[in-house]
Amino acid sequence: MAIVVGLTGNMAAGKSTVASKLKALGAYIIDADSIGHGVIGKGSPAWQEIVDEFGRDILLEDGSIDRKGLARTVFKDREKLERLNAITHPRILEEIERRIGLIEKSSPDAIIVVDAALLIEAGFHKRVDKIVVVTATEDQQIRRAMERFSLTEEDARQRLGAQMPQEEKLGYADFVIDNSGTMEKTTQEVKRLFEELKKAVAEKFRTKRG
Repeated sequence: MAIVVGLTGNMAAGKSTVASKLKALGAYIIDADSIGHGVIGKGSPAWQEIVDEFGRDILLEDGSIDRKGLARTVFKDREKLERLNAITHPRILEEIERRIGLIEKSSPDAIIVVDAALLIEAGFHKRVDKIVVVTATEDQQIRRAMERFSLTEEDARQRLGAQMPQEEKLGYADFVIDNSGTMEKTTQEVKRLFEELKKAVAEKFRTKRG
């Protein structure tokens, strides 16, 4: 029996790094952020709803949504962020479910990892078998976000402040990966995690047969 794992963590904690290492070990990765980009593609139903809600000023010259500009707008206003999430989250979750179904059919003993920053906030944590939270210090997250996304410190702090606090996310965790140390340490933690997930797959199979 396949196992569905929710992989989450706040901005720039290192979630993508952990996902790539899990993929190298044999897990199937479903990237919610990538799905989100596709969901709001030009001309899609979500694209139209976003334009209706936020106006054509959030469009680039080619008609696609200026995701960076939209992010700056919504992360300054929680109500706008909630309206955007109400448009995108149901569609993202529907596509995640579709992909899980396809993997389960082709690989019944798969470890399926749903890489989603808003796994808990979107309520999708109720669908998964296990939850992994990736952590780092706040200073590390701010610095990494500034470097990776070319943000000012103020913008980085606004985005981080809009997310569920890391300590609160830890309350949902079955496993925690501490990504505040060396890459070697993170790699070892991910390998131990993968071994535990393989055990969980075997246990699920035994339970199903029983």
